[in-house]
Amino acid sequence: MDVRLDGKVALVTGSSRGIGLAIARRFAEAGASVMLSSRKADALEAAARDLDQSGGDVAWHAAHAGDPEQAKGCVDATVERFGALDVLVNNAAVNPYFGPLLGIDRAQATKTLEVNLLGPLAWCQAAYRAQLRARGGAIVNIASVGGFGPEPGIGWYNATKAALVHLTRQLAYELAPGVRVNAIAPGLVRTRFARALWEPDEHAVASHIPMGRIGEPDDIAPAAVYLASDEASWITGTVLTVDGGATSQPSGGIG
Repeated sequence: MDVRLDGKVALVTGSSRGIGLAIARRFAEAGASVMLSSRKADALEAAARDLDQSGGDVAWHAAHAGDPEQAKGCVDATVERFGALDVLVNNAAVNPYFGPLLGIDRAQATKTLEVNLLGPLAWCQAAYRAQLRARGGAIVNIASVGGFGPEPGIGWYNATKAALVHLTRQLAYELAPGVRVNAIAPGLVRTRFARALWEPDEHAVASHIPMGRIGEPDDIAPAAVYLASDEASWITGTVLTVDGGATSQPSGGIG
C-alpha cells in the first residue's frame, strides 16, 4: 500500500532528531508539507536542510514543547507558512531523572510532566482552536511501551507516558468524529534520548527482543504516516505498539 499525505500540512514536535525527524522525513516523502519544531534553532535548521532532499515543503519554528504560549506560536506560524494544519504529531519528551521513583525531586518531576503530558495537551488545544475544529484532521501522540507497566529507573517517565495513553483515548472520545486521535507506543529505539537503555550492552538487550534487534527511528515513522493518513479514517482512540515483539513476552521487555 502506497500511503500518501498529499495536500496535508503536518506539525511534528521534537523533530530535529531521532523519531521525530524520521517521522517528518517520511511525512515529506509522502507528500505532506511539514513544520519541524524543537527548542534549538540550529538543530532545526540542519534538519530542514537534510529534509529538503525528500521533495516535500519543509519549514521550522523553534518552540519549547512544554510552554503553551510557544506551542500556540508554532501552530500560528505553521498556518501562516502553509495556510492550514491537518496533522499534529506530539513527539517531544524529556526524562531528566533516572533512578527509583521515590528519589525524584519536585523540579525533575514537574519538568517531565510539563513536557510529556501537559505539553501534548497544550499543543492539541492550540491546533484544535486554530484549525482542526473547523477542518478536521489527525493527532498522533508518541507514547511508549513503558507506559504499560513498571520498569526500573524510568518510573516517572513511564507514568507520564501512561497518562499520555489515557489522554489520547479521552481526546479521541471528545473530538470525534472530526478529529482522530491515536498514539504509537514504541519499544526500545536507537536514539540519543534512549542511549542509556541500550548502549551499555546492545547485544544483551537485543537478545530479549523477539525480532532480534533494537528498533530504529524509521521503524516508528511508517506507523505515524499511516495513522495520519486517510487510510486510517476509521481509526481513533487506539494505541499502536511498535516494539519488535518485546511486550509479547511474559517478562515484558519494556523500553
